[in-house]
Amino acid sequence: MTSATPAASETSPTDDPQASRSPSAPLSGRPVRTAVIGTGGIARGCHLPALARLAEEGETEVVAAVDIDAAAVREFCATGGIPHAYTDLELMLREQQPDLVTICTPPTLHREQTIAALRSGAWVWCEKPPVPTLADFDAVEAAEGQAGGPYASIVFQHRFGSGARHVRRLLAEQAMGRPLVAHCQTTWYRDAAYYAVPWRGRWHTEGGGPAMGHGIHQMDLLLDLLGPWSEVRAMAGRLVHDVETEDVSTALVRFENGTMATVVNSVLSPDEVSRIRVDCERATVELTHLYGHANADWRITPAPDVPEADAMAWQDFGADVPSSHLAQLRELVASMRAGERPRSSGPDGRKSLELITALYKSAFTDTTVRRGEIGPGDPYYTALHGGAPGWAPVVSESAPSQEVPA
Repeated sequence: MTSATPAASETSPTDDPQASRSPSAPLSGRPVRTAVIGTGGIARGCHLPALARLAEEGETEVVAAVDIDAAAVREFCATGGIPHAYTDLELMLREQQPDLVTICTPPTLHREQTIAALRSGAWVWCEKPPVPTLADFDAVEAAEGQAGGPYASIVFQHRFGSGARHVRRLLAEQAMGRPLVAHCQTTWYRDAAYYAVPWRGRWHTEGGGPAMGHGIHQMDLLLDLLGPWSEVRAMAGRLVHDVETEDVSTALVRFENGTMATVVNSVLSPDEVSRIRVDCERATVELTHLYGHANADWRITPAPDVPEADAMAWQDFGADVPSSHLAQLRELVASMRAGERPRSSGPDGRKSLELITALYKSAFTDTTVRRGEIGPGDPYYTALHGGAPGWAPVVSESAPSQEVPA
């Protein structure tokens, strides 16, 4: 994935996030003018196809793309039929004044690019991880507009689609009884070549290991299904890869509703699977997939004494709408037109990052961490490694403020 940054001569967008924001133009009766930032694999494989589909429906219009690699952005625009290619984010924002910016760059760039877009009056849809730390997330939220936006939303596409919507409703209504036991599993496989990309496996540039960069999707979906968590106890290890971050973690999570869950995040697992299982009083609901799910990937097993009519009703997922960038983008555009805060933004978007931060703090300090306890003044608020011995990046003597690879 290639990156895109403002010109060095520009004022940092973090200096005064409110200074130059202008209200977005009314969106009724016209396509949402969209710009894509970063033209790597996620932009090509997920963002652009979703935007193109909505463009066919008259909902969006991609007006520009930005990348520091001039050849890459020109090729991206030529392939996608995008009229304007830029290597300077601030220049694009001034000249094109997009309504929506989709950010597809490495995590270390997300805060600066998101705030720059918000300052220009654009809404933001940013790939996960949203930003490397809770401090960064709070800075982004502070730069959002007041009532009506612009808002910054995170790409958490696994929440969206018919399957997640149906199960979320069943759990919220306790149709299957109280949720009691849950399991959240992201066990994937990444080899040494994967970590040869310079920004991967480093706290400063990736934010974290598989808990942050891979398992965040399933943990976010688990939270969306079960509601707020209350405490976490975790372990993390660096078992195979020569990286700064972990390559595996496990956690025990207690939810406010009493549900007890296990969470496993790994990049050491040749038999790759993403799985969520929730055992309720009257049924077990399970999702098994890899990178996306449809209705057929969900399975509900009723308890022996459940009436057949109830069990059949639980199986009615409705029309199949797979989880996807398209499903989330469609809802985001609807929120933009209504001037409403979209799902997976603000406090709703922050909750997954807070759980992941607490997971790291628990693992590195050998303590139980409770929701809400990590804030300004806590070392884990500004860095997921928290400065923990054996986990914090090595610092060179000549440049103590610079992180270097482990």
